[in-house]
Amino acid sequence: MVSVIIPTYNEEENIAQCLVSLTHQTVPRGTYEIIVVDGGSTDHTREIAQKYADKVFIQTSKKVGGARNDGIIAASNHIVATTDADCIIPPDWIETIEKGFADPGVVQLYGPVYPIEESVKNSLSLFVANSFSRLGYYTRIFYYTLGCNTAFKKEAFVRAGMYRPVDAGDDLEIALRMRTFGTVRFCGAMKVGFSMRRYQQYGSLKSLYEWIYIVAHGGEARKFNYSKKEYK
Repeated sequence: MVSVIIPTYNEEENIAQCLVSLTHQTVPRGTYEIIVVDGGSTDHTREIAQKYADKVFIQTSKKVGGARNDGIIAASNHIVATTDADCIIPPDWIETIEKGFADPGVVQLYGPVYPIEESVKNSLSLFVANSFSRLGYYTRIFYYTLGCNTAFKKEAFVRAGMYRPVDAGDDLEIALRMRTFGTVRFCGAMKVGFSMRRYQQYGSLKSLYEWIYIVAHGGEARKFNYSKKEYK
């Protein structure tokens, strides 16, 4: 029923734990599909992914949004979910997604994240991010969806025009288009373990500032070397 899309680029240190967590779900492994779309890794990412995923191929579209688009087009199922190679997926994630789409009016489902690297600082940072996400949803002002934890009805996603190939903000912008085709719903039970490695490397405040700046300037990272720029 669900196809899971994972964009990758030189993720040999992380991809195995992500894929192993996806193979240990509360629904039978044969009922969902795992697709890894690689940005031309120079390490062993693809070789590792082939041990667990149903499909592994190199992206043809630009940037991380393009990688997700390529995977969704290749998906066999009518519900498609996206996550990242450095995330850890709880065992009930796919089951929660299936239950969320039991409502025929729902076209997009998204949820919160929690830090894989536990610390007070990381927990506080994601508490703020999750609160921001809930605020946007309940006020209907914006939809702070994350590419690491969102799912779509494939048909509606394609009709909406799919992800824009930009450096940041594509996961915010797609929700505004999706809501013209049905309900975009926040699901608190749909959680994903989120790696804080980039925020630890570059600093949370700096990363947030760069993200806001890029989104405000149309999603292109001309001024900053944003964390997702590695994708071709």
